[in-house]
Amino acid sequence: MAASAGPEIERLISLLSKLPGLGPRSARRAALALLKRRDQLLVPLADALSEAAARVKICSTCGSLDTQDPCAICADNSRDASLICVVEEVGALWAMERASAFRGRYHVLGGLLSALDGVGPDALRVAALVTRAMEGGVCEVILALPATVDGQTTAHYLADRLEGADVSVTMLARGVPVGGELDWLDDGTIAQAMRARRPA
Repeated sequence: MAASAGPEIERLISLLSKLPGLGPRSARRAALALLKRRDQLLVPLADALSEAAARVKICSTCGSLDTQDPCAICADNSRDASLICVVEEVGALWAMERASAFRGRYHVLGGLLSALDGVGPDALRVAALVTRAMEGGVCEVILALPATVDGQTTAHYLADRLEGADVSVTMLARGVPVGGELDWLDDGTIAQAMRARRPA
């Protein structure tokens, strides 16, 4: 960074570069775009960030983000409280909501078990999930976790922990995506689709 940029611009670039998907070059371009369009972008963004920092909180029930606690989903009596969908992070919850395929409640783990990264059960919201499942009224816990080694390890661990609760533990189906062509799919996806086949 040129010394003529000034410490304020350097700090802006440094902070932007910490966002997912933005490296130093992308952060420089984003900072320049924000500064060039100060009134249309920079000032409204600063206001939005300030308001989000002041008002957004973590839901004490499910772990989602909202301006109220419990969050709007947990407070919605029209949703099926007997179904809990377990997701890794809030982004996965938002993806599920975009699909409009689930009308139950959620539980955000806050990550996945990972021996390599030193993430154990105590670092995640596992105990809170088990408590929710044991409290009664819950019939099914759906594990909507990534089809990765860490995701599968976490799913198996959660299934073991939930054995004492009187709930059905299920996982999302895996296989051929809608609109997918077999010659473009990886071997693991095709193998999983064959194992999870169902009547036509």
